Parts: sequence; C-alpha cells; structure tokens
Amino acid sequence: MRIKKHQPMKRTVIFILVFIVIGLVLGYFMFGRMAGEYVSLGTIFGESDNALESFGRNISGLTEMKQNILISGGAGGVLGLILSLIGRK
Repeated sequence: MRIKKHQPMKRTVIFILVFIVIGLVLGYFMFGRMAGEYVSLGTIFGESDNALESFGRNISGLTEMKQNILISGGAGGVLGLILSLIGRK
C-alpha cells in the first residue's frame, strides 16, 4: 500500500524532469543561434573568467540567450507539472 501512495509523486517528478529537458532542447533550437549558426553549449553556459569577458558576453547577447534557454526549460517544467496534475484526475 505504501508504494502506491508515492506513485503519483514519482510520476509528477518524472513529468517535470522530462518536460524541463524538452523545454531546454526547444529553447536551444529557438534561441541558440547567432549569425545563422548554433552557438556551442560550452560557450553559452560557460563561466566568464574576467570582467572583460563578461562584458563581451553581455554585448554579444550570450547572457540573454542563456536566460531565454533557461526560461524555456522552466516553462517546460511548469507544463510538465500541469500535465501531470491534469492526468491524475
């Protein structure tokens, strides 16, 4: 009986994680292009070593690109939660 009690929670977590990944992938395909080419994930999510590099990332739009991709992942997670809760009823 105890296992059945935790099944809806496990399903919800799986839905959220799967939709986060889907959102991140779709976000990369929608926002990860610069000058017609996809920017590498290392470039987008890499750390800035100094202030000059950070300034360059801001000017080039990499910071906004990263933010848009992460927002897409978050939206995917919310969608996964909603779909999980709707499917439970």
